[in-house]
Formats: sequence, structure tokens, C-alpha cells
Amino acid sequence: MVEVPKLDLTVDEHDVIRGATEVLKVIRPHWLSDSVRFKLFTDGITNKLVGCFNQNNNRSDHDHDSGDASPGDVVLVRVYGNKTDLLIDRRKETENIQLLHRYGYAPSLYATFRNGLAYEYVPGVTLTPDSCREERVWRLVAKRMAQMHKVDDGMAGSGREPMLPAKFDQFLKLIPQTFSDPVKHARISQIFPNTTELRRDFDELYGTLVKLNSPTVFCHNDLLLGNVIYCEERNRVTFIDYEYAAYNHQAFDIGNHFTEFAGIDEIDYDRYPSKAFQRQWLRVYLDEFNGQTSTDSDVERLYVQVNQFALASHFLWSIWALIQAEHSTIAFDFIQFGETRYREYLRRREEFLSLTYQN
Repeated sequence: MVEVPKLDLTVDEHDVIRGATEVLKVIRPHWLSDSVRFKLFTDGITNKLVGCFNQNNNRSDHDHDSGDASPGDVVLVRVYGNKTDLLIDRRKETENIQLLHRYGYAPSLYATFRNGLAYEYVPGVTLTPDSCREERVWRLVAKRMAQMHKVDDGMAGSGREPMLPAKFDQFLKLIPQTFSDPVKHARISQIFPNTTELRRDFDELYGTLVKLNSPTVFCHNDLLLGNVIYCEERNRVTFIDYEYAAYNHQAFDIGNHFTEFAGIDEIDYDRYPSKAFQRQWLRVYLDEFNGQTSTDSDVERLYVQVNQFALASHFLWSIWALIQAEHSTIAFDFIQFGETRYREYLRRREEFLSLTYQN
């Protein structure tokens, strides 16, 4: 691994532009302060992200929402959300970015600081519930996910265990017995069972999912639409934000991505991809993953696995939302988000678990 500078800085999440300026002084000392323009991105619900544009060489107003830019003239500074270190192994995240950059799948990492990191700008636009369905886009996503799933981190043994059960256990232990805000506590108590019942329910679900024998591969594990950058000019997609990347069940990563077709701000599960769409997507994925033309039975098997693991995705992120509801300072209704995902898990559970395929 190339040694990445570790800056002895803490960025105030309420004043990220000032903090980004301090980061730039170290990693871009030749940039003139009066020629740097900052743009605060607002579509994240976990971290805060600011784009730093050196206008000495780049006069255009470019960002992830419009057009292209010279990557050498842009630095992205991401500030971790409050207490997210409880959820995420930041050292492992740094290693993941470097590993995937070596494969050409992730941006360059410029530096880390106490509560965040600075990395390369990737030109393009983030996906939307509409663009993720465009054939020119989803084919690229399916192929890139297949390529990432073949990444080898050089580790063996316990490092190759699927992360799902341990991550769920970690999240469940972080749910407070009593939420510090009484109003939040009352809302959550009306929606969710207690942690003992949640654990029992997940263990039962996971016991069923394990029997599907979904392969363990290197997964992104959080491929929401905002974590996919599409560059039309280069006909390329890039995945970003590898906070949760780890070895996991292949079908979880794909199922998790399909659940994200519903969107974040206005979640609509009518957007969950149909069987016909999934079969097309999965065939492209499997052809790339296996390096040969897939059979109908291969596609059908993966379809069943993916939809059943989508249940685990809903379950995991609903628990994650409860932790964020306690700790996050970002203006977002995490309880509503968690409730929406948990109710979708309950609504689809019987339907998805009844799916079968012929061996």
C-alpha cells in the first residue's frame, strides 16, 4: 500500500469549508486561497462532502451534478458524520479505497484526517431512480459490480467470512435501550420490536439465507444510487464511498443495490425492479463474473438469491437508521427512513422467501 498522508486535523462538521481549507494547505500548498471555490454537496445522509475547485486552471462550474472537470484541479473532502466511527472501521475503509484504486475501480486517496478524508474527484453525475434504469447505465453498473466481486485483497481465512451477521450484531448492540430524545424513543417504540426480538428474527432470516449458498466475494455493501457516478463522455461508472466494503454474500450486494432503486428522499418501492428487468441485469452481471454466457437456470438461481438477500438489506439498514437517529447531527428523519425499510422487509418477506429455483 502507498502511504497516505495522515493529517493531525479535526474538521468541524458545522464549518466544513474552513476545515477543507486547512486540508488543502497541506495537500495542495500551491493552490492560491483566493482562487479556490467550494461547493457543499447536500445529497449525503451520513457524511458531509465539499468539493474544492482550483479556478486558476479550471474556470468552469462543474460538480457531480453537471458536466466534467479536470480531476487534477478538484479535491473532494469528506467529513464523517457524528459517531459514525461506531459503525465503520476507518482504517479498513482507507485500505479498501487503495485496494480498489489499484484495480482502477476507485478514486485516488490523497489524505486522511482525524474525522475524514480527501480524495480524487470523479467526473460525472450520480444515478437517479430514472437513470439507474437506462440500459446504457445499468449494463455498466452490472459489469462493474461483477468486476469488483472478483477483487482479491490478498487476505485469507477469517478475513473472507461474510460480513453480514457480524455487522448486524454490531449494529444491534449499538441501539440504545433508551433514546436520549423522549419523542424519538416513543416513535421508535411504536414501530420496532425490542432488540431481543429483532435478533431472533434476523437469526431466523439469516439461517434461511445461508442455505442459498451465495458465494462470498468482495462487496461494496452500500451501493445506493448516490454512490454510483456515471460519466457519459467516458461511458463509465465509478463506485464511491467504500465505508462498508468487505467480503460478503454476492447476492446481498446485488439485492441491496436493487432496493436502492426506490430512492432516498422520496422512497417509492414501486420502483423496485421487476423480474424481467432483474433477469436482464443479472445475465449481464453473470456473463461478466463468469467470463462466459450464462444459462437461464444460472440467472434464475441468482434471481432467487438476490431477492431473498434484499430482505437482509432492508433489515440491516433499518437497524442502522436507529443508531443514526440517536447520534447523527444531519437534518434527516432517520426514524422515518428506518420505518420505511423495516415495513418493506415485513411486507415482502413471505413473498421473497417463497421463491424457489430448480437445481
